Amino acid sequence: MSTTTTGSTIDLSRPAIPFGREVRVELRKMFDTRGGLWLFIITGGLLLLAMALTLLVLALNDDVTITASGFAQIMTIPLSILLPVFAILTVSSEWSQRTHLTTFSLQPHRGRVIGAKFAAVTLLALGTLVLAAVFGALGNVLYGMLTDHEVVWNLTGKELFWTVVLQLAFFWMAFAFASLLLNTPAAVASFYVVALILPVVAYPILMAIFEWARDLLPWLDFNYAATPLISGETVMGESVDVGALEYLRFAFTFCLWVVLPGVLGFLRIQRTEVK
Repeated sequence: MSTTTTGSTIDLSRPAIPFGREVRVELRKMFDTRGGLWLFIITGGLLLLAMALTLLVLALNDDVTITASGFAQIMTIPLSILLPVFAILTVSSEWSQRTHLTTFSLQPHRGRVIGAKFAAVTLLALGTLVLAAVFGALGNVLYGMLTDHEVVWNLTGKELFWTVVLQLAFFWMAFAFASLLLNTPAAVASFYVVALILPVVAYPILMAIFEWARDLLPWLDFNYAATPLISGETVMGESVDVGALEYLRFAFTFCLWVVLPGVLGFLRIQRTEVK
């Protein structure tokens, strides 16, 4: 489809802005502000702190040992605490600061804008996972140098795969909440309640008291659903034969916290009046 304006022909069927450029712009937006830059610096500091504290505990307690698998799990904790905020801000800040007026003027195809933001968030998540893997490997090497214990490189491909999937799921959940709510405080609060506060504070108490909670909560929480897939054990430390039920649980939690709010958020952004 084309149209003619003042003697020139414009092809409306071809996007004016390459998608790759849009993704690069969204990545740059994350670090253009001092808040975003400091958030990334603090996360890097938390990775160093987590590695240092782990090595200190191991050095002071000779009976405690760790493997590459253990370091990998520890290094992902700081990523789950702060970095999903990037996924929230890349969407919600456009609406709170009204920069969406400029964004949608330059690129009126809102679906492409959302797709570019989603791709940027995914690239950020994968990049930080690589950084965490480097810190984990370094920590494992230092562990062998500081103690008399043998260094064990036991991180299997399956464990690595599900660890990456779980971290991506948290980033995508934060992105979905931001798309649905279009409000930074509400999205941040909702994400931390669902992803951190309930699993750490409320769920362990419920599982310790009620038998039904042990069966229900793995259908409601990413960590509880993914733990058997990663380690072959439940969050209670019980060995489990991973089968169709465990995969179904994770798929259900993924649909509940990523797909459903993500689709609703996509529809809301598409239909919300820009003003």
